Amino acid sequence: MTISAILSPDRIFIDTDISSKKRLLEFISNTVADQFDLPRSKIYSNLLDRERLGSTGLGNGFAIPHARLSNLETTIGCFIRLDQPVKFEAPDNKPVDLVFTIIIPENATDEHLQILSSLAKIFSQTEIREAIRSAESNDEVARIIHTAEQ
Repeated sequence: MTISAILSPDRIFIDTDISSKKRLLEFISNTVADQFDLPRSKIYSNLLDRERLGSTGLGNGFAIPHARLSNLETTIGCFIRLDQPVKFEAPDNKPVDLVFTIIIPENATDEHLQILSSLAKIFSQTEIREAIRSAESNDEVARIIHTAEQ
C-alpha cells in the first residue's frame, strides 16, 4: 500500500489555521467523518487515545496521528500543513506544522506498520519537508509525496 493510494487531493489541506493539537485532532475527525460517513466521536476518541500513549510527533515539525477503526474497509490518509505550528510534544520539543493522519482498519496491522514506516522515511528528508512547506497547492503536495515514494 502506497501513501499516494490512501491520499487524495481533497484530503490535503494547506495553510490551515488551527491553534492547538486538540483542535487539529477535531479537524481531522470532522473531515474524515464527513467524507466517509464515519462516526466523528469514535475517530476523535481513537486519535486522542493514541496520543495519550505517547505523542505521534516525530520531530522536525512532523507528526503522524493515527488510529484504528472497527468496521472500516480501507485505510484513509489525510494531510494538513498548518499555517502556524502547534505544540505536539515531539521528541525534539519543536512544534508541528506538517501532519499526516492515517485511519486504519482495526485488523490491518502489517499495512499500518508499512505506512508508518514509509511516512517516517519520506518526512525524515529535509528537502521533502521543505518542498511541502513551500508547495502552493494540494496537487503539488500530492506530487511531492508521490515522487518521494518512488
